Amino acid sequence: MEIRNKATKISLFNFSTPQMRAFHMSWFAFFLCFFAWFGIAPLMVIVRDELGLTKEQVGNTIIASVFMTVIARLAIGWCCDRFGPRLSYTGVLILGSIPVMGIGFAQTYETFLLFRLGIGVIGASFVITQYHTSVMFAPNIVGTANATTAGWGNCGGGVNQLAMPLLFSGLVVLGIGEFWAWRVAMVIAGLVCFLTGIAYYKFTQDLPDGNFKELRAAGKYPEPKKSESTFREAAGNYRVWILFLAYGACFGVELTLINTSALYFADYFGLGYLGAGAVAAVFGLTNLFARTLGGYLSDLYGGRGGLRGGLEGRVKLLVAVLALEGVALIAYSRMETLWLALTLMVIFSIFTKMSTGATFSIVPFISKRALGSVAGIVGAGGNFGAVMAAFLFRSDSLSWPDALLILGIAVIICAGITTSIRFP
Repeated sequence: MEIRNKATKISLFNFSTPQMRAFHMSWFAFFLCFFAWFGIAPLMVIVRDELGLTKEQVGNTIIASVFMTVIARLAIGWCCDRFGPRLSYTGVLILGSIPVMGIGFAQTYETFLLFRLGIGVIGASFVITQYHTSVMFAPNIVGTANATTAGWGNCGGGVNQLAMPLLFSGLVVLGIGEFWAWRVAMVIAGLVCFLTGIAYYKFTQDLPDGNFKELRAAGKYPEPKKSESTFREAAGNYRVWILFLAYGACFGVELTLINTSALYFADYFGLGYLGAGAVAAVFGLTNLFARTLGGYLSDLYGGRGGLRGGLEGRVKLLVAVLALEGVALIAYSRMETLWLALTLMVIFSIFTKMSTGATFSIVPFISKRALGSVAGIVGAGGNFGAVMAAFLFRSDSLSWPDALLILGIAVIICAGITTSIRFP
């Protein structure tokens, strides 16, 4: 059944309509989830020394932080189709806040690893954000809406690179020792997520005309039959799995850089934790415009040549920005001076975020009935890519610049594979 009354434009300063409330609540909730998800990353220089972590153990914690999200994103897509985005987001925020706060009580490598694994669940919030804007906005603007909410939410991964070191330093100045300062900072981040979960339940609704429960009771929105599997429908579409790889090549790389940039600039360019965090923040903060730009250009090309021609235009744009991302990443991996590395990081970051926006501008057109499952599988691809990349960074035989070089080559290969997407 076609969803009625979707918004045909984004009115940023309008909070009265359910479409715009979903827009603002979804990006803000994802921002907080992203902030908490990688809140410990800019403080890993301190945590590594306190817990005595080896390079391999640091790599394991990076893998743990993104591995669980693969499973969570696959499951949360089905939950959105079945229960709606409002209840799904409320559950992720409230349950996900527990391991965020719990990491503040970690005393050993094992407990720290366990809580970083648990925190990965909160990364499933991205799928709900994309689902909620997809059902609230019409095809002419959905790419921009998806890219903007995801991009602004992803900025949490840049803001935390600045905010968490400053919060840590502030707590130390107040007399809280370093041992407790980073722990208290994580507890605060988890508490804010918990409160936002309550707000999401109160201020949003599933669809433009109401919530799943009430609309289904009135016969206005069908409930999926138990014999029907939206996940099976999504999983049987080859386009979904190509987008899975494409998203791994852009968002997976983004997650990897968020997890490693502060340590990279500290170890290879001699910056302190505040300086390294500030430089790493630049990578995340390009989400303010770059992901939206990818979605906007995709909508622009998607409006040409009819439905089929427009979809092919969206694919061509994705291939182009993925290829440029790979080339820029290879160049970034070869930089040995700080200002050149920072310049190439900004260029590479812009193409990475444009690629993520362009990928999810295609998602709403794959399957309307299985939208949640499509978004879940493609979203999981980002974390799958991050898990694969993390194995490069945990190897003792491979330097991080060489790991980045290999990653850039892999991105270019994925761009080539993406050219095989066709629409009937």
